[in-house]
Amino acid sequence: MKRQQYLVAGTGVLLLLALYFFGQTVPPHSKPDAAASGAPGAPLVKSIGLQEILQASQARLTPAQLSYVNRLQHSVVRGDVQAQQLSANRQLAVFWRDSVADGFLLYAYYTGEAAKLENSEKSLTFAAQLFLQGLRGQDDPALKSWMATDAKQLFEKALELNPNNDSTKVGLGASYIFGSAAGSPTEVMQGIQQILAVARRDSTNMYAQLMLGWGGLESGQFDKAIERLTTVVRHQPANIEATLLLAEVHQQKGNKTDAIRWYEAAKKLLGDRNGEMVKEIDERIKSLR
Repeated sequence: MKRQQYLVAGTGVLLLLALYFFGQTVPPHSKPDAAASGAPGAPLVKSIGLQEILQASQARLTPAQLSYVNRLQHSVVRGDVQAQQLSANRQLAVFWRDSVADGFLLYAYYTGEAAKLENSEKSLTFAAQLFLQGLRGQDDPALKSWMATDAKQLFEKALELNPNNDSTKVGLGASYIFGSAAGSPTEVMQGIQQILAVARRDSTNMYAQLMLGWGGLESGQFDKAIERLTTVVRHQPANIEATLLLAEVHQQKGNKTDAIRWYEAAKKLLGDRNGEMVKEIDERIKSLR
């Protein structure tokens, strides 16, 4: 199986997990076309920047909302500029989180900008995790690259403040895995190596084991992925993410019986929660029978 197929293989479970973790708050995404998919002979993915995201997002605002945003964006004048910018960034983050249905990207961005000014390990890792979580529900290559860049920068700044935080190291590695460009396995392997350094030192770090399971799925190392994910569900039986990933990996290996078993286990964990996700899982089970 080629690298492009690995990414497609992971997309299904990403969408299921997006339903579970984000509901309707997943950042906007679109199906990449052939030119952006990393397919052989295709040009490089077109880059995207903050201005493009701002323009697209602000075009959907009401006149009153746009006036409020513009006022905040130009509120820094003189005096304690850093404190004013920090306050403006926080207010903009709250606006995009609470007032716009698909404002996740700008909520994460302004949260990150505020964290950089505050420069505390807690705020930086919180903002970095926002981007990392959003990456797991994003399939647009250009947006994925933009989000991964911000996630990496924030995790790296947090590590400058506390170089011994293993969770931050794993998060940084995961940013490479989830933010990797199609057709280029280098970033995935770079992320895996960073996380392996943590797992080798502390085999009980289930966050590291889970991310290594993801890395195994993304790189096509299915047996290694199963080993890591089995460790996670043994220690954390209620971990829905690891359970769904096990189902996905077995499905990609062609182990239909095992895939169905883990999908059924995921349904039991969900119970009456998230009917839409249960329906998606039922469809998967049906396709395997």
